[in-house]
Amino acid sequence: MALGARLTRRLWLAAGVSAPLGWSLAAARLLLRKEDDHFRISAPQIRFLNGKPLEQLKNGANVAFVTQITISTDTTVFPRRLDRFVVSYDLWEEKFSATRLGPPRQSVSRLNVPMTEAWCLDEIAPIPAALAPSTPFSIRWELRVEDPRESAAIVGEPGINLTRLVEIFSRPPKNSQQHWVETSGPYRLQDL
Repeated sequence: MALGARLTRRLWLAAGVSAPLGWSLAAARLLLRKEDDHFRISAPQIRFLNGKPLEQLKNGANVAFVTQITISTDTTVFPRRLDRFVVSYDLWEEKFSATRLGPPRQSVSRLNVPMTEAWCLDEIAPIPAALAPSTPFSIRWELRVEDPRESAAIVGEPGINLTRLVEIFSRPPKNSQQHWVETSGPYRLQDL
């Protein structure tokens, strides 16, 4: 199945599942699904390709995003999952391209805004499901537009510096730095 069709199907599925909830209750903005022995997240209601990042893209600049996922129980916080994406915009075709820089490096092109956002979230490194089936846990997802002044410290010759990414998420975002934070749960593996 083509990448575009797969992403479009996922977007419609997520919208179809969450839309009825939105009429009577606040729909969860962060969705979690289990694939084999891993978790994957989606956030069909979150729009991060808008405002200043979209303006920068349409002015020909690449925009980098850093993301962090934290899973916690009442007693344990598991190691964070960090990732980095760079999004660009083709002025002639009016389409977006995105590259996930963490291993394995992956790229996609010729997407519209919703498809690009969905691809970026779908390509976040899978999160190992290392919990007892009945243990309640929560998930926290953070996304920030990377400060261009910090790029040199994050990306070096051997690859991405995870220590610098952890440092970035250890401090609050700068006032001018766009960011999104979503927390969801509790979940249990046996219910997914």
